[in-house]
Amino acid sequence: MPTEEKWDQGPVAALRRIAFLLERSRADTYKVKAYRNAAAGLLPLGEDEVAERAAAGTLQELDGIGASTAAVISDAVDGRVPERLARLERDEAGPLVEGGEEVRAALRGDLHSHSDWSDGGSPIEEMAFTAMELGHEYLVLTDHSPRLSVAHGLSAARLARQLDVVDAVNAHLGTGGFRLLKGIEVDILDDGGLDQSEEMLGRLDVRVASVHSALRMDARPMTARMVAAVGHPMTNVLGHCTGRLVTGSRGTRPSSEFDARAVFEACVEHDVAVEINARPERRDPPSRLIELARDLGCLFSIDSDAHAPGQLDFLAYGCARAEEFGIEADRIVNTWTRERLLTWAAPAS
Repeated sequence: MPTEEKWDQGPVAALRRIAFLLERSRADTYKVKAYRNAAAGLLPLGEDEVAERAAAGTLQELDGIGASTAAVISDAVDGRVPERLARLERDEAGPLVEGGEEVRAALRGDLHSHSDWSDGGSPIEEMAFTAMELGHEYLVLTDHSPRLSVAHGLSAARLARQLDVVDAVNAHLGTGGFRLLKGIEVDILDDGGLDQSEEMLGRLDVRVASVHSALRMDARPMTARMVAAVGHPMTNVLGHCTGRLVTGSRGTRPSSEFDARAVFEACVEHDVAVEINARPERRDPPSRLIELARDLGCLFSIDSDAHAPGQLDFLAYGCARAEEFGIEADRIVNTWTRERLLTWAAPAS
């Protein structure tokens, strides 16, 4: 996008678009935060005040606005595409990966995302608005459960408050095509139990169960642990099943050891979807396990595991892998309508 092109969407949209493209390209959080904070700082102000400050050169007197964000705002107020935005559109807005376009077009939503209530970087409403902009019909908010204290996991009381916020966001969005769904990424405990009360799990729409601790447990108890979690009547999706990391700022980590056939057979028996975690640092499950789950007849869920709005676009990576292994769209639960998804995810009475 050349810098001489006109910009008519205002400074908040320009700042949000820059943040989205930075997040999508896996930029460091601190590089993104300035743009998100500046956008939030402008929202309460009227257009006239922003324009007056841009003309007077006083934007930096506002909290959260520095030299680089002030330059973006000034350009956008004047109807110019900001230079920073033009550069990102040129360098970062193209396809993330080759392949998977048909699968991506079939997806209606995303079952695994995080907000700043746990270890995500943005408010719930920003995650919802971005999902809408990407064409989602639904997004499941799945912040962490209490045992994962390093990620600010939600106690039952905090989760109950979050559910009220989700209701408020949906009320604000109205009765259009998009819906924010209530969920959790619940820790699988060492004995295979789930790290949240039955009462709270029952109030949710979708539950992703994942192992986050004791990842090097011996194969036999790890298998029993995972089979027990899959068999729990509240479990809908088995998240990033091996726990591996293949790249990224956190370094690498080997896969947990377990009997994958036994775990995936339990998924088939209990109608639990195996997650294809689309985060590029995870690529979980590994290829051989996707093939095994496919051949055993598992359902799948392609999820972004987004911790920032721009990462919601990571779905493209998972779609390319699903296409590579010939997984039919109807076996991917987030290609389903919201009504079908919710019926499938509801615990058996």
